[in-house]
Amino acid sequence: MLPPDSHVHSQWSWDAPAGSMEETCVRALDLGLPSVAFTEHADLTPWTLGPGTKAPEEWGPLVVDEVLTPPPVDLDGYRECLERCRQRHPELRILSGIELSEPHWHPSRAEALLGAGSFERVLASVHSAPAASGFGFTEVSARYADQSPAQVVRAYLAETARLIEQFAPFEVLAHIDYPVRRWPAGGKPYDPYDFEEEYRHVLRCLAAAGKVLEVNTRVPLHPQVLAWWREERGQAITFASDAHDPTALARGFSDAAHMAEAAGFRPGRDPHDFWSRR
Repeated sequence: MLPPDSHVHSQWSWDAPAGSMEETCVRALDLGLPSVAFTEHADLTPWTLGPGTKAPEEWGPLVVDEVLTPPPVDLDGYRECLERCRQRHPELRILSGIELSEPHWHPSRAEALLGAGSFERVLASVHSAPAASGFGFTEVSARYADQSPAQVVRAYLAETARLIEQFAPFEVLAHIDYPVRRWPAGGKPYDPYDFEEEYRHVLRCLAAAGKVLEVNTRVPLHPQVLAWWREERGQAITFASDAHDPTALARGFSDAAHMAEAAGFRPGRDPHDFWSRR
């Protein structure tokens, strides 16, 4: 049996136009997943796109003067859809969830959302970083022409450590290696050992806070990061496709599960549980 998918987006995430909660549930049953968590985006930070940056067409209405302001989650619509799916698919455990971006920059808004939502799975993530004017995407890309890929990764990991230290009401840290998604081709290949000190610092903070590390398969997490998590006394992991459409659900989970077992983690007695260290 594959592990649960604990990080999935549906049509209730503003950047998932191909998302479908209903179709994702059907696919989860086809794949034999024990459970799925719909952790919709709560992106609280407006993003400065910068001159010449072309946003996807569907983002157009959200962009004013080169600043993209993500809309709030439609909690009422989300809850109604979640309940319909639970009624149609009682054999599948369907968890409510949220992915909070930079909640340490917006603690009042983040905590108010958590209070209103009563979510069963709360992820925290960093999607943006300070830019010359406002905030920009943290992915390593042409948007960071004035920074090397290594500088972007180090800045990202430093901000992730601040998130953990400054905002407590979350359970799982999402995509610790997020900037690697846009690592430039043709240059020095990404090597986690170049950032060992920074990764270990984040992992120590996460372990000390009693949180869970996500094994995100959108870009497969390097096995060395998971090994460092165990060495830094991390206790639990969860698996995440970060799917924005039903076809991407649980992608790479078989390989990720084998990697986790090799690193010293195992499933719990209940198939819905996080995996824990042996």
